[in-house]
Amino acid sequence: MDVFGAHWRNHAATIAKAWHESVAADDLVLIAGDISWAMHLNDVRADLAWIEALPGKKVLCKGNHDYWWSSKNKVRAILPPSLQIVDCDAVVVDQIVVCGTRGWAVPGDRDFDKTTDQRIYERELGRLERALAGAQVLAEEVRPIYVLLHFPPFRDGQPTEFAKRIAAAHAHTCVYGHLHQAEQWANATTGQVETVFYQLTACDALGFKPLLLTDNP
Repeated sequence: MDVFGAHWRNHAATIAKAWHESVAADDLVLIAGDISWAMHLNDVRADLAWIEALPGKKVLCKGNHDYWWSSKNKVRAILPPSLQIVDCDAVVVDQIVVCGTRGWAVPGDRDFDKTTDQRIYERELGRLERALAGAQVLAEEVRPIYVLLHFPPFRDGQPTEFAKRIAAAHAHTCVYGHLHQAEQWANATTGQVETVFYQLTACDALGFKPLLLTDNP
């Protein structure tokens, strides 16, 4: 990762140290994609084992660089005990419902190519709809819904269709990643927007330290 800047030097050790200092065994850690550079499912086991060795219960979603990510059933079959995934569906961890999908670039983005991206964009919207529907069933009007996305649900400060559907589902919190440049961090939408709390959790944006999400952001 050093090729992406000096701040990435020894990033794994930095993450592990900060994680051990702030995360307890019963805490829930949300990881918003881009988990491993592995290209195949068998090759990701070492990275998953590294996350498994850290404290806490972890829920992961897929990022655009997680090429190893196969079908959800195949991924779940190799997950260590403390790891769960959300893949256009939802899970309950303690008294919290976590749902999610990868997301995608949206129309109007500089690099959005309608011939290739439109189909993926529409598919990811459908996957988010299914994830939110599943979460609402599990929530039973009691448990808060946390949404995991990889791509940001806002564009130039305005809600995309992803954000609109998250708000319509009465989610409590949405965390996302994908942004790795300082100017992107400065313009990222975070904090309370209508009834949903949004937080960018790209590890370099956070200084490679876990960020506490409270029940009442």
